Amino acid sequence: MSPPMYGLTRSLLFQLSAERAHRLGMAGLHYLGRSRDLCESLREKALEGAPPNLAVEVAGMRFAHPVALAAGLDKDAEAVDGLFACGFSAVEIGTLTPRPQPGNPSPRLFRLPEHRAVINRMGFNNHGAAQAATRLRMQTWRPGPLGVNIGKNKDTPLEQAVEDYVACVDALAPLGDYVVVNASSPNTPGLRKLQEPEQLTQLLGAVQARLASVAPGKPLFLKIAPDLTPEAVDEVVDVARACKLAGLIATNTTLARPFEHPLAKEAGGLSGAPVREPANAVIRRAYARSGGALPIIGVGGVFTAQDVYEKLRAGASVVQVYTGFIYEGPGMVGHILPALATLLARDGFKQVRDAIGAEHRATA
Repeated sequence: MSPPMYGLTRSLLFQLSAERAHRLGMAGLHYLGRSRDLCESLREKALEGAPPNLAVEVAGMRFAHPVALAAGLDKDAEAVDGLFACGFSAVEIGTLTPRPQPGNPSPRLFRLPEHRAVINRMGFNNHGAAQAATRLRMQTWRPGPLGVNIGKNKDTPLEQAVEDYVACVDALAPLGDYVVVNASSPNTPGLRKLQEPEQLTQLLGAVQARLASVAPGKPLFLKIAPDLTPEAVDEVVDVARACKLAGLIATNTTLARPFEHPLAKEAGGLSGAPVREPANAVIRRAYARSGGALPIIGVGGVFTAQDVYEKLRAGASVVQVYTGFIYEGPGMVGHILPALATLLARDGFKQVRDAIGAEHRATA
């Protein structure tokens, strides 16, 4: 379904509450995933505009192109096949916690169409790591990397958070292609304190140690907030490198409200177009701090091929989509790829990567 054709469907879905529309969309993708032949056919069609030179390798994983799906849409691995059918080069599930939890009270998801944005305070609502693991064991089709995004339960004291992350590694790491530590959601009280250097070092060290035991060689990423100061970004990058992480995912949702809107007072993380440039700024800073040595998956405000291109220029190797998918629909990837190929063809992908390095060296 191309973005123009999705317009009518979106207008109908937007008549429903945001969370009800989300559940309906996920149900549709779940049922789509029951037909392997249809999923393969739809994916092939979505990738028609992706020439082989768009392929990217990050942390030993091959991405057919740079446009992947961020965590948050499919929290429980319910629609992985249907999402791969939409053409994403990779799909990230979660955030998952060791024990099931309902998340925060509803309403907790709000659309702001005028700003192409969403505010959510879902609160890591999920059915728990064990149930997701059961679904992943049943999966028979994986045309690209599958990421597992993990967090802590809300009622777990912060000083015991490491135990929750390690429990998730035990349950899920052998079943995913990479693991993501989410220490940056604004919707679990105190969670962002885990981004402070001392606590972050302890957390990542423990997760890396358990990962080496249960899934040796599995890449570990850290997802960070767009609200970090430049100096805090530097500290996170230094810790990530010291802990030998595979890379960063930049960024999560923001607590900022850079506009006036009746819903702006709602608590939660803001995603979508308003986060695009703050996320790009964090990507640029992280890339410069690491000298390009730490791979970055960029996310925040991606709707078009130009948005993807900006994040690649900022220093990302792969770009994830979340809110853009809600607004643009299941044809989004197929619409972006030909335009992205045209943008990159002006210089070639390798030349773009070289230019990124030159730009950051000049401004460092």
